[in-house]
Amino acid sequence: MRSSIRWKFLLVLIIVAALGVSSSLILRKLIVRDFGQLTEGEMEDRVYWVSAALETAFEKNQEWNREALTGDAVWALLLGIEMRVKDRRGALVMDTARALKQLSPESLQRILSSAGINVTRSHGPYASYPLFLKGEEIGRLEVRYFPHEKRALFVSRTNRFLLISALLLGGVAILSSMILARRLTRPISRLARAADSISQGNLHERIEITGSDELATLAHSFNRMTQALEKQNALRKKVSANFAHEMRTPLAIMQGQLEGMLDGLIPIERRVLESLLEEDLRLARIVGNVEELVQAEASALTLKRIRLPLKPFLESIAQRFSDAAGKKNISFSVACDDEVRVNADLERLTQIFINLVTNAVKAIDSGGTIRLSGAAEPGCCRIDVTDTGRGITEADLPLIFERFYRKESDGLGLGLPIVRELVDAHGGAIEVASQPGEGSTFTVRLPDQENLHNSP
Repeated sequence: MRSSIRWKFLLVLIIVAALGVSSSLILRKLIVRDFGQLTEGEMEDRVYWVSAALETAFEKNQEWNREALTGDAVWALLLGIEMRVKDRRGALVMDTARALKQLSPESLQRILSSAGINVTRSHGPYASYPLFLKGEEIGRLEVRYFPHEKRALFVSRTNRFLLISALLLGGVAILSSMILARRLTRPISRLARAADSISQGNLHERIEITGSDELATLAHSFNRMTQALEKQNALRKKVSANFAHEMRTPLAIMQGQLEGMLDGLIPIERRVLESLLEEDLRLARIVGNVEELVQAEASALTLKRIRLPLKPFLESIAQRFSDAAGKKNISFSVACDDEVRVNADLERLTQIFINLVTNAVKAIDSGGTIRLSGAAEPGCCRIDVTDTGRGITEADLPLIFERFYRKESDGLGLGLPIVRELVDAHGGAIEVASQPGEGSTFTVRLPDQENLHNSP
């Protein structure tokens, strides 16, 4: 069974949460351990203080003095130590219980309150320490510790706080992981379902977009892609119809004329043969354009690049259209510095600008202007074809370079796609700017290594 990405993501988040909880528990253990070690070190120091006080008292009195021992026992009690003192023969000399019996109830209560201990809860075996005077053992000190209520309270609260924090952290982390996993994987699941729907031909599928994160950006891109696919599909259907129409018309004309000649209805004359030849040439142009486009798209074109002066080239293009421009009262102008050079295949470059200028002439009804301009830019050569014709609508601009797209009724709709592929074959770029009723400007940029080296 396919493993859901949601569960994988949730598992990762739970592992991270478990690591956080484990870190909290380890921290608790380390704090309690270090605090215990600190407490043990302090108690060892206090035992040393008591031992030193007992040895000093014995040296002063040269014997075990009960009054001095009582004071030392009370002092040890304040330090949290229950003690027993034995002489060198092992006889009990003084212990904490005897010392407390010699105190008044008020003094005892005051001492216990100050010490913060519970004398009824001492536990564990006694630890024995020898007492010396000038290198000779004079007795032994046996001690055990009273639980320090404040310290015990600190440890208890620390344990409780860290344990509760770990549990809360774990619970919140797991709950947050489930919510986050669901939130993050839901759009991915929608995207997968939409992609599956599109793969079955439903190009109307769209994803509802919420938020502004990377997943929302992905959803926007997906919707744009499906919209482009839908347009391409509609365009492909239109292309098929246009191509069939373009092929059918000359074939039908040729078929009708040939059948008429076979039936004796149409005389075999030069004008009829010329008509058949014209339709045949039309078919050849259609097939040639399609073949040329396919070659360009497949990068099968072999370019013979040369460096040629741009201004004479643009002037020759304008001269080619002098008759067509004169019929529409269109004026041509060329603007280019003499030193500008372009690195291109002359035949393909001519084909590019014949197509562009042909479209410019068609776009002008009468009395307009067409301007051909060129300039050297850093790393490239820029060539503009500007006309004052009808212009292109904003809706048509993204489609004009698509194969078989025709705004006008004439033509096959392959001119601009071929132009784009030829420009791409040169490693260049083409763009268009247009306003309906004001005209259009097609800009071609072709890379030029010499301009690149000479650029500042």
